[in-house]
Amino acid sequence: MSAYDTDISNRSEIVFLYDAEDCNPNGDPLSADNKPRVDEETGKAVVTDVRLKRFIRDQLYDDGHGVYILNPGKADIEPSSRDDLFLELLEIDSDELSEYDPSELFDTFIDKASDVRYFGAPLSFSEAVDDALGAKNIPQFTGPVQFTLGRSLNTVVTNRESKKLSVTVTSGGDAQQGTFATDHRLAYALVRFHGVVNENAASGTGLDQEDVERLDQILWRGLKNQTLTRSKMGHSPRLYFRVEYDGAHYEGNLDNLLRIDEEHSKPDQEMRSIDDVTVNINPLIERIESIADDIEKICIVASKYMTFSHQGDVGSPEEILYPALKDHAELKLIDLYG
Repeated sequence: MSAYDTDISNRSEIVFLYDAEDCNPNGDPLSADNKPRVDEETGKAVVTDVRLKRFIRDQLYDDGHGVYILNPGKADIEPSSRDDLFLELLEIDSDELSEYDPSELFDTFIDKASDVRYFGAPLSFSEAVDDALGAKNIPQFTGPVQFTLGRSLNTVVTNRESKKLSVTVTSGGDAQQGTFATDHRLAYALVRFHGVVNENAASGTGLDQEDVERLDQILWRGLKNQTLTRSKMGHSPRLYFRVEYDGAHYEGNLDNLLRIDEEHSKPDQEMRSIDDVTVNINPLIERIESIADDIEKICIVASKYMTFSHQGDVGSPEEILYPALKDHAELKLIDLYG
């Protein structure tokens, strides 16, 4: 694996919380009518890391950054092969490949492909491209930014007002056929993701501090901007924080320390909006206090509509969350649009 310049020396741990109200957070294409993914044992909504990364890639594209794994709908292109995506990003034709030094070509590729710097990519091409580049010269990029599956903090219920959709398809000539599909939605899900920025893998893709700081705000903006479709309308980012540790280690499982405060929240089955939820941060603050000497800083942003509880007090991020964290670590509030 090639080594690229990076100024990242510390590992980071990410916790991201967003909610989905009266929508389908992540449909399962293998189910009937693309039903929302729900864990049958726990009744909690499940969202794949692939879905989250799609939000990020689409926002990177909208912001003018090069993206390798393009969304055909977003980029207004036909579904393309890996060859086409690679050549389009480099802005060269296939018959020109042999004119380039492979190592320089991939240096240019990683500089242009912002999503690969974050998430890596397996590079597999046609035999023609392999021959032009030399198969042994083709690197495989391991992403330094990884996310687990997202799961809701609450047990979810399907919206009882799920609708039947009428779909008309052409079967040839002027003949048309009508079919029906059910529009499945969840009433409310407060979804939690956990991620890591690995400083060792950063040298494998050239991820740098500027990329990480971009991630701090692009996740939030991606959830706001990339969910303006019929099935995704209703998503709202609620809490993002990145704990940057002092060195090549991390605590882990900080996401599991965010709990629904049952005393100050509606029962799971009755939740319909963020107004029905209070998040208890007692376990999180206790953990942050215990590892304070290992923390370089915490980069954070929280929705003003969130309610938190800590040691019996209940209030907004400014009243509860930020002061509790500031007692134990340097806090950097994220400028979402700076």
